[in-house]
Amino acid sequence: MKRINIIKSIFFVSTIALGVSCTNLDEEVLDGFVNSAEDGGAINTAALLQSSYEGLRSFETQGQMFALDEMSTDALVGPTRGGDWDDNATWRQIHVHTWAPDHNEVRNAWNALLSNVYNCSLVVENGTGAEVPQARFLRAFYYYNVIDLFGQVPYREAGSKLTDDPKVWTRTEATDFVISELEAVVAQLPARTVNDASFANKDAAHFLLAKLYLNKGVFTAAAAAGPYTFAAADMNKVVGHINAISSSLASDYWDNFKPANNTSPEILFSAKNIRGGAGGGIQYHWRMSMHYNQTPDGWNGFSTVAEYYNKFNPNDRRIKNADPAIIAAFGNPVGFQVGQMYKPGGTAALNDRRGNPLFFTPAVTLITSGTTLETAGIRMQKYIPDAANINTPDNDYVFMRYSDALLMKAEAILRGGTGSVGTIMSDIAARSGQAASAATLDGVYLERGKELWLEGWRRNDMVRFGKFLAVRELKPYVSADKYILFPIPADALFNANLKQNPGY
Repeated sequence: MKRINIIKSIFFVSTIALGVSCTNLDEEVLDGFVNSAEDGGAINTAALLQSSYEGLRSFETQGQMFALDEMSTDALVGPTRGGDWDDNATWRQIHVHTWAPDHNEVRNAWNALLSNVYNCSLVVENGTGAEVPQARFLRAFYYYNVIDLFGQVPYREAGSKLTDDPKVWTRTEATDFVISELEAVVAQLPARTVNDASFANKDAAHFLLAKLYLNKGVFTAAAAAGPYTFAAADMNKVVGHINAISSSLASDYWDNFKPANNTSPEILFSAKNIRGGAGGGIQYHWRMSMHYNQTPDGWNGFSTVAEYYNKFNPNDRRIKNADPAIIAAFGNPVGFQVGQMYKPGGTAALNDRRGNPLFFTPAVTLITSGTTLETAGIRMQKYIPDAANINTPDNDYVFMRYSDALLMKAEAILRGGTGSVGTIMSDIAARSGQAASAATLDGVYLERGKELWLEGWRRNDMVRFGKFLAVRELKPYVSADKYILFPIPADALFNANLKQNPGY
């Protein structure tokens, strides 16, 4: 295959995702595709589109976008536990807002998002029929995340030379482009398929448009840290797009996260996983927190903090699924785990590796040692482990849910949109067994934190509500304004059109 300078060859002018050295500037393009107009090779657009869908699984891991979206907030912390989980302070830096342009997970997120943009763009430029609207939707989704996390967005015009530096949109320009793309493509997308939301569909496009209009005041602000103005016209767009979605809430909250969660009526868009095959990354969502001696066993790493856990009533079903089948298979409720842990069956108590009771405590510090080394911190499982296949389970990874859409609608109305919140808050709360949060902006913010825990939206919500930089547990200071955005990775600045975000 033709060898080219990787800095020029890939869309984001940096190293390609998942392990290409940032010092070797003469690498093969790892996906094996060449630009047909420039190199005379045929482009397999069907394979590229499939690769673009599979790229969604990069959100499943404990790092990259998931870490930036959740560990940078009040919801998740990655403490160093003796000799484990330090990783050159990777996780602690994210939680306390001390990352820099050379941070590995910042670089990994940038590379993962923009390598998928590149694949999507090849399909948009060379695909036929239904391939093109799907690729435009997927590219818009990846672009949305670049806008949200990094602000400025590299892009290539159709037919441009791979040896040319990509041009760069401002945050406002990128937001306008993605909105225009989605509005152009929504009518071309199919209706959502019953029992399979893993393909681009009208409901997913309406959801993403609502998310863009809800955040437009953030994305187009003169300063990334605000102040933000939410125009009534934009809020009405949110309401309109949510009203266009055809969906309903699942009767059981946990239907959205069980191994067969593809059957939930409220999942609007997901990444497809197949039992025994592709999709092993979903196991991160129990292994990253659970102790080595639990079933399934874990890596005894991440936890939440008491401040976040205390937002919930302890009997809220969203944080404690103690169904008999779960206790029989795993010994402990799925959700937030605190207190004594048990073997499958739920009666025989577990010990840690030192022989002490495996008793998870709310108290946790950034660097943990001594007798609490293995037990500090409340643990979380968002997805119900697939008992029949722990390592490559069947749970689809959820990006968009109808409950999120309803809460966006309520927020948009409270920010000046036309309409009534009506029963949205009580409908969301009903299946949790809890009283509804108030139909106010504070109530919506509280309910989003409880309904959508560890689903990748916490940072976005905290920024929009003006909470992201504030003092919180384990971060006893107000962060500098620059931390509203992540830095452009140092490697990417080989592109002369990119400028480092302010403050870095």
